[in-house]
Amino acid sequence: MTWFKTLGTGEGIFIGIFIAAYLLYIWRLTRIARRMDTSYRPLFFKILLRGLAFTLLIATLLGPSFGETTKEVKSEGKDIYIAVDLSQSMNAFDVPPTRLEKVKFELKNIIQAFSSDRIGLIIFSSEAFVQCPLTYDQSALNLFVNTLNTGLVPNAGTDFGSALNIALEKLDAADGGPITQQKSKVMILISDGEDFGDETDEAASKVVKSGIKLFTLGVGTENGSKIRQRSGFKKDRNGNEVVTKLNSKSLRKLAADTGGSYFEINDNQNDVNRLIRAINDVEGELRDSRQVDASANKYYYFLAAAIVLLVLDSFIRRKTLRV
Repeated sequence: MTWFKTLGTGEGIFIGIFIAAYLLYIWRLTRIARRMDTSYRPLFFKILLRGLAFTLLIATLLGPSFGETTKEVKSEGKDIYIAVDLSQSMNAFDVPPTRLEKVKFELKNIIQAFSSDRIGLIIFSSEAFVQCPLTYDQSALNLFVNTLNTGLVPNAGTDFGSALNIALEKLDAADGGPITQQKSKVMILISDGEDFGDETDEAASKVVKSGIKLFTLGVGTENGSKIRQRSGFKKDRNGNEVVTKLNSKSLRKLAADTGGSYFEINDNQNDVNRLIRAINDVEGELRDSRQVDASANKYYYFLAAAIVLLVLDSFIRRKTLRV
């Protein structure tokens, strides 16, 4: 037999007080019975009943478990690749403190929400790179998220196609478990929507054929903002300060073309919780199934026995002395 709880200091003190008080009670009854010149031995039957009932109630609280049973434990999960745009426009501050800093904060919430799934991180601008392969290690993922900055990738424009292609390649090559169905794989593309690539449509077609779910997350505002640099604000070739605006049209189109959904973060809207719910709706795949030994909490047997003893005690009466 095993116990769900163990006797602690509080329980021990309570039991000690009860025993001391009941011994005093027995001593008092014995003295009264002697003065009345009656037998006090029959009283011990009721005392025994109450003592047993009290013991059974204590056992009930401790949660006794016995009997051999087995239980099937299933582990389901998804593979998720998150592609983050690190072009210079992500340094815009129309979403405070900056678009990229806001994304880094929300990425940690997304990682925490899918602790039982494998998550990988891709960074891109004109080119794409795997920053972190698929892993269950949330601490490692958060470390990689903390290091994200626009200096990690070449900044010659933004190309969605390169990020989608490398995510497809890595998801197809994923071999960390018995996952065989593409429906359990997810891609999230996070950007301000300024796509200058020529391979996005072709990559979108590959996503559709693969059956992998794609979600896009736009970051920025329609009014946009300037891009702060060390020497001031970024300027174009003509010396004019650059204003970058959220181009949700390209992200919406990409989501629609692949059968996914578009979400947005701007100065007064944050769809990250909706994104998390949408990913939760994607069916995971069975990764592992095993039988484990388990014993059920049988407290109700002890509780029932205690109730029977208390009911029996209430029906027993002594003519000499009522206890």
